[in-house]
Amino acid sequence: MAEENFLSQVPAASALFLREEEVRRGIEYLFFGHAALWRTIDARLAENGLGRAHYRALYFIARQPGLTISDLLALLGITKQSLGRVIKEMEARALLATRPGNRDRRQKELRLTPEGRQLESAIFSQLRDAMSRAYTHAGQSAVTGFWQVNEALLPPRDRGRIAKLGKEA
Repeated sequence: MAEENFLSQVPAASALFLREEEVRRGIEYLFFGHAALWRTIDARLAENGLGRAHYRALYFIARQPGLTISDLLALLGITKQSLGRVIKEMEARALLATRPGNRDRRQKELRLTPEGRQLESAIFSQLRDAMSRAYTHAGQSAVTGFWQVNEALLPPRDRGRIAKLGKEA
């Protein structure tokens, strides 16, 4: 039962939240929370012969159909070579399709196939359930604070691009 009420284990941030011990606690929660969230989908990814890089690409293409390879590179912060391998594997498995860009025919726009959308949605549901449980335990003001802290960690030049995800272009 203690696992269900995990927030009773979390100390409140002190008024001295900028002290090293408080900052370290926050970094540790980021490390371990991130790892735990991704572990929720690792088995499902493995069943489908995919890794986390594949899912990250699926996720962002689902959020913004027509995303270009250069835009996806900027979002993921990985090398062109790494992304190229992921894109080729997903194309070969009919999870995504590429087409020349509408504005610039040299660019490739990425879209999930129906199979890709179905797989992304199924995997996302596991992430959504994990986040929903955590949000429910933490409460609305904590969720807002979590978003604000994470936004503040982002370089200002990235905030607008991230805010546009999931919105029609």
